Amino acid sequence: MVQTKKIALYVVVVFVLYTIITSPAKAADMVQVGFEGISSAAQGVGEFMTELVN
Repeated sequence: MVQTKKIALYVVVVFVLYTIITSPAKAADMVQVGFEGISSAAQGVGEFMTELVN
């Protein structure tokens, strides 16, 4: 099981590096989309907590 996790991690790292090297603009777009998703999720949690307190 540990070997499988290690191999999966290496595959993900190689994929990320390959994507960044071959197409930096597309990689930047994907990172931006990811951060926008995290931001909107955090905003949703904040709004939920605010409504819960009120």
